Amino acid sequence: MDFVSQFVLLFTVIDPIGVAAAFFALTAGASPSARRSMAIRGVALSAGILTTFGIGGEALLRAMGIGIPAFRIAGGLLLLLLSIDMILAFHSGIRSTTKDEELEAEAKEDISVFPLAFPLIAGPGALTTVLLMASSGQGLLSLASAFAALALVLAMTLASLLFAPRILRLLGETGINVVSRLLGVILTALAVQYILDGLRQSLFSGA
Repeated sequence: MDFVSQFVLLFTVIDPIGVAAAFFALTAGASPSARRSMAIRGVALSAGILTTFGIGGEALLRAMGIGIPAFRIAGGLLLLLLSIDMILAFHSGIRSTTKDEELEAEAKEDISVFPLAFPLIAGPGALTTVLLMASSGQGLLSLASAFAALALVLAMTLASLLFAPRILRLLGETGINVVSRLLGVILTALAVQYILDGLRQSLFSGA
């Protein structure tokens, strides 16, 4: 998988525009300086979470007796569910927060750790994607490319959070849903490819 493919996949899964919309709603009563601090801290924390999982996730799977083909199939199914959510503009909690989580977040002054860093940015879909890309076995160049793509997407996510009010005014709820649906179609194809790759790898390796 080249840099462009890695970037598109991570951008689709993390969805900076959708994260910005949720962030704006959850920080409606916060001052601009507090919102900026939470955005920076949340992106930094999610970067640490995703990088750590990408580097050490495969070893964790091996310790649990889970093979990469099985995880690739499971990850593909998870991303497929996520893509369906995006296409239908339905919030199931796979990528976004649930109602109970939103209520908990509204009662907190600082949402940078929860729910911003996790699950809005470094959610199950993003963690799965980073691990699958890091464990693709295509060498150090591919691994460096994956983390470079992650850094670029997180930088774009931070920019989206910092300019969330302007983005919301420009696109509106309908515009954000249209973008999300288009990304969901792309993610559907990528998810199916992950499942097929996992099945092929499992059949030929006997895993």
